[in-house]
Amino acid sequence: MIEFENFTLNNGLKVIFHKDESTPIAAFNLLYNVGAKDEHPDKTGFAHLFEHLMFGGSRNIPDYDTIIQQVGASENAFTSNDITNYYLTIPQENIETAFWLESDRMLELDFSQKSLDVQKSVVIEEFNEHYWNQPYGDMWLLLRPLAYKVHPYQWATIGKEISHIEKANLDDVKEFFFKHYAPNNAILCVAGNFKFEYIKNLAEKWFGNIPKRNILTRALPQEPEQTEARTLTVHRKVPFDAIYKTFHICGRVEREFYTLDLISDILANGRSSRLYQNLLKKKKLFSDIDAYLCDEIENGLFVISGNLMDGAKMQDAENAINEEISRLQTEFISEYELEKVKNKAESTLTFSDMKPLSRAMNLCFHTLLGDTNQVNSEILFYRNVSMQNVQETAKNVFRKENSSTLYYLREK
Repeated sequence: MIEFENFTLNNGLKVIFHKDESTPIAAFNLLYNVGAKDEHPDKTGFAHLFEHLMFGGSRNIPDYDTIIQQVGASENAFTSNDITNYYLTIPQENIETAFWLESDRMLELDFSQKSLDVQKSVVIEEFNEHYWNQPYGDMWLLLRPLAYKVHPYQWATIGKEISHIEKANLDDVKEFFFKHYAPNNAILCVAGNFKFEYIKNLAEKWFGNIPKRNILTRALPQEPEQTEARTLTVHRKVPFDAIYKTFHICGRVEREFYTLDLISDILANGRSSRLYQNLLKKKKLFSDIDAYLCDEIENGLFVISGNLMDGAKMQDAENAINEEISRLQTEFISEYELEKVKNKAESTLTFSDMKPLSRAMNLCFHTLLGDTNQVNSEILFYRNVSMQNVQETAKNVFRKENSSTLYYLREK
């Protein structure tokens, strides 16, 4: 049970406090409700660019990293299609430094051409290194626009193409910052051995005077229901042929999400999973195979991906995947197998909440989803999944017309 207290400042900043007496290290997590889905289709990659820009200096603090090192803290950030999340761990006696640093970044960045040029070059290098210059690196650049035709999930967080970052100017980034990085578009969680009133006072002191900003209500285009299977075949310099098969699924807050998460474990969580036992060990069609959900807030994707064994035929490999899907649709899973994946899900949730930083992140995320206390009730959603739920969900989701499949073929 994760206990917490929360409040909201007059400027709209939501603040959560979780008391943790187990460690002298405090966690400070600041979630901004902005991700790649909030970008203009002709200016993509900006949310990820800001993940870097936020470390390039702010109005009153030109050197963020040096201060972090001086107070014995550790910091990082990540961007997704839905959120941008900044986090740090710090000795509890230095917690006010975290409030000072993050509030100044929220107030205003150091919008200099030098900082922008440096961070643009970092992102461009990342684009080249991770997406163009490694095997299967362009997978999401190909698969997302295949699966999505309208919704902004159709591009990866890195952006559609390098040119969007290359052309970004100071006016572009200033506009993006003041549209999204604001107290009324953020959630803060502090986990540590403090008194609630102390954290409340620090939040008011450092964040209370930052003005609200005009955050536009999202009006994202909704992806229409897919009515026919889509495929794309590419030839690349890759070590093995590979297949990536996706299906549209519900959003993160729907109960069906938890059934789908268990189905992904049934198929591919560990050596006893169905895909490993049947497609790797018995049929020897794949050298590795996986099944997972894109953990997105709005309607996401269920992905089955695998590298084929040398000499295996793509059609045989895909047929074998379809056979395993068909088994889920036509046969009830056993109570034993269902209980096994439920226990794994519970263990994963339990271990993920062992560290203060993980608890802080989860509290922020569930607050964004609409119910902070759901951090304590998620395991019940898994526990309530039945054999019938698994079969019905498999029938509903794993339809051929709901699929998009990317084939990587090795250049001869």
